[in-house]
Parts: sequence; structure tokens; C-alpha cells
Amino acid sequence: MKTFAYEKPATPEAAVKDIDTSGAKFIAGGTNLLDLMKENVARPEHLIDITGLPLKEVRQTESGGVMIGALVSNADLAWHPLIESRYPLLSQAVLAGASPQLRNMASTGGNLLQRTRCYYFYDSNVPCNKREPGSGCPAKDGLNRIHAILGASDQCVATHPSDMCVALAALEAVVHVQGRAGKRSIEFADFHRLPEDSPERDNQLADDELITAVELPPARFAGHSHYLKIRDRASYAFALVSVAAALELDGDVISDVRLALGGVAHKPWRDKAVEQSLIGKQVSRENLVAAADAMLRDAQPLAHNAFKIKLARRAIVRALSDAAVGGKV
Repeated sequence: MKTFAYEKPATPEAAVKDIDTSGAKFIAGGTNLLDLMKENVARPEHLIDITGLPLKEVRQTESGGVMIGALVSNADLAWHPLIESRYPLLSQAVLAGASPQLRNMASTGGNLLQRTRCYYFYDSNVPCNKREPGSGCPAKDGLNRIHAILGASDQCVATHPSDMCVALAALEAVVHVQGRAGKRSIEFADFHRLPEDSPERDNQLADDELITAVELPPARFAGHSHYLKIRDRASYAFALVSVAAALELDGDVISDVRLALGGVAHKPWRDKAVEQSLIGKQVSRENLVAAADAMLRDAQPLAHNAFKIKLARRAIVRALSDAAVGGKV
């Protein structure tokens, strides 16, 4: 790990004023950045510690939604009464991620900024287009069991690792950010990027922008939502496939639906056309299977991850079925 300068500003304005493009990074819980620094993947010259900023509140908004400060820990978020009662999908997703120790340290904003857990990205001795643009993607022809089946490009086949973000995608959250040019809001669907020709860019943040909050719209799916995570072991493992499913029902007829997948693409994966196709239909296995097939119609497996297509199909059907009967923790 290389040496670096360190400071701890007291306000968001001071934090974004001090950051520049010559190797400065914000740090909060550090549960991802410190790993990257230890592996020589990230080499910041300047760390700006934002843990002293006033961004640790969870509060109800005037519209009836919830505003989550960027420094709210994953643990505090998962067990917050407003989240547990109104957004159980988010609570389930957060609790499915990492370990209790990591959830105590990890922040809401930091969760959105996790880098991929691709083996090759973490190995600074091999090429990686995400780490060094233009150097190549050994995952395409190498071991690619955990990699993407949707939305990948010739430049990168990595997947986004977050559980929280899959739920936030389904809930259509809004990300609030602040930079030297001022404040702005980003729809969650637009926050993360697909790799295309620039896999080194994970999201739409400018270099000087800081996440200050994540806003949830008024709750609509508390009674019928479910987060399902399929992984190699029962705890402390990233998803091979995950599904965030949320329904509004009129009897057994779907009046609204949200469906997001994790573990299959470079960002949480949604298809609004598939969601729309379920509206007005009964919750039947036939209809859910058809939706799952449509969700995966463009899947392009690699040599070692074709199993993800069948796994995702079954997970979608199960998550929607569980959501329909009220979900479960």
C-alpha cells in the first residue's frame, strides 16, 4: 500500500472542495476501498474521510417517502423501523449481504460505489480493462463462472456485487449527490453504467461528486415483496443470482410489479417491458415462467456460467411467487 495524505472535513461543501482528479478518494467505512488499496488495485494519493459529515439520518420526507443519509450504516438501515415496516424488500437485501461486522462498518453511499469482485480485476498481475483500459479482459476466455450473462461487452463481463442496489433498483430510488458545481439528483436506473467501451467507469458520478443521500419514493409494496439470493454458501458470499420482486395485487391479479436481478450484469438488471407484460395477469406459474423467460431472452452465457440462465429463471419464478403470498425474511 502506497503512502497517502489524509484529511477529515466537517461539511459536504468542504469535502467536495478539497477533492481533485489527481488521485483523491472519499472514504467512509472503507470495506471495499481498503481491500483495493491492499491489493494494489487502488492507489489514492489523498484520502478524504467523510465519516464526520452530517449524513447519518433516516427520515420521512414530505411526500411520504424516506431519505437515507449516505453515511447510514448497512446495519442501522436494515433494522430501522421505517425501512423494516415500509420497505422490507430493502431490509431483506441488506441483511443478505456481507457479514454483521461488515454491515456495521459499510455505509449506504459506499454500497452504491462497490467495485466488481471479478477475480481478474483484483489481481494486479493480470490485464483488466476495468483497471487498465485497453489491456484486455481475461475473464472472457478464462474462468468466468461468476460473470455476466446480460449487458456485458467485449471489454468487460464483470457483475455488480451489491445486494442493496438490487432492491433500490426495484424500489426506483433516487441518488442525491453534491459536487463543486452544486447538487443534483440521479434516478437509480441511470446511476450505474453498463461496461460498453468504458468499463473503468462504474457510474455517472463526476470525479468531484459525493453521494449525500438515497431517497425512496412513498412505499407501495410492503405487503408483497421478497428478496431472494442464490449463492455458493449460506453466508458471506456474493450472489450468483439474486432477485428483488415486488407486487401490488387486486385479488390474484397483478396491478403493478417491480423486478430486478443481481449477479447477472454490470448493474442491477431491470426490464420494464417484462414488468408491464405482467400487469393485468393472474399470479400463475405459467405467467411467471413466461416473464422469467422474457427477462432472460437476451442472455449470452460464457463458457462456465450457462447455468445462471436456468438458475435465474427459477429464482425469478420463486421470488415472484413468494412476494405474492406476502414474502418472507
